[in-house]
Amino acid sequence: MLHDGLVNRIPRPDVALAQHVINYESGYTGINEGPTLSAGDSIKITLWGRGSHGSMPHNSVDPAVLAASVVLRLQSVVSRELAPGTFAVVTVGSIQVGSKSNIITDHATLLLNVRTYDLDVRAHVLAAIERIVRGECQAAGSPAEPTFEYYDQFPLTLNDPTVTEHVHSALREHYGEQLVFTSKPATASEDFSNIPNAFGTPYTYWTFGGADPYSYQQALASGRVALDIPANHSPYFAPVMDPTIGTGTSNVVVAACAYLAK
Repeated sequence: MLHDGLVNRIPRPDVALAQHVINYESGYTGINEGPTLSAGDSIKITLWGRGSHGSMPHNSVDPAVLAASVVLRLQSVVSRELAPGTFAVVTVGSIQVGSKSNIITDHATLLLNVRTYDLDVRAHVLAAIERIVRGECQAAGSPAEPTFEYYDQFPLTLNDPTVTEHVHSALREHYGEQLVFTSKPATASEDFSNIPNAFGTPYTYWTFGGADPYSYQQALASGRVALDIPANHSPYFAPVMDPTIGTGTSNVVVAACAYLAK
C-alpha cells in the first residue's frame, strides 16, 4: 500500500489505532506507552568454503566448521556487547550445510532473527553480527566474502504517550480499572506502524486476551501459563468466542469514540 502511494491518496490521519488478540485471559485488555513490540530483522547469511571429499578435509575450507564457529561466537553479542538489562535477541533459526556424510560442500547458509526495542541497539547488534561473521570467515581462510540478505524486517512499535493515555483512560472508563491493565513490552513484531510512520501520525497499539478464563486461571495458579496456554501462531491457539469477540469489538468502538464522539 505504501509503495503504491497511499500517503498521497488519502488525507493524513490524525491518529492511528490497532489491537491484537493474544493468549492472556479473555475479557482483559493491556496497553502501554513507549516500546510495545520489538523491531524485527531476519538475515540470510551465506558462508563460503572450499569443497572436498570427506576423507580429504585438508584440501577443504570446511563451511560446517565455519558455521559452527559463527553460531557460537554470535552468542556473545547480547551477553558481552550490550549493557546488562539491555534487551536484544539474536537467534540462529536454521543452519543448512551439505547433503552427504562423505562430501564437504562449498557453502553454508544461516538464517538469523534479531529483535530489539531500541534503534541504536538494533544498529549495534546488526553491525556486530556482520563483524563477527566476516572475522570468522577470515580466520577460517574463506575464499570469498560472506553475503548478507536482510528480509522480513519490521519496525519498532513505539506507542505515543499522549494517544496511549487517551485511549487507556477511555478503556478504563468503559470497563473499570480491573479489566484494563498496563501491559509489558512483547518480543513479537508487527508492521502496523509502517503506515502511521509514513504519515507522521501518532499511534497506539494494544492487546486483548483470548484464553478461556477458567483454563487461564488454573494455569496461572499452577505456574504453567507458558506451558498450558497456547500462544499466537501455535496450531492450538484458539481464542474463546465469548467474551473475546465482544471485548475486541468494544475496544475499537471505545477507542474510536474517544476521538470521534462529540
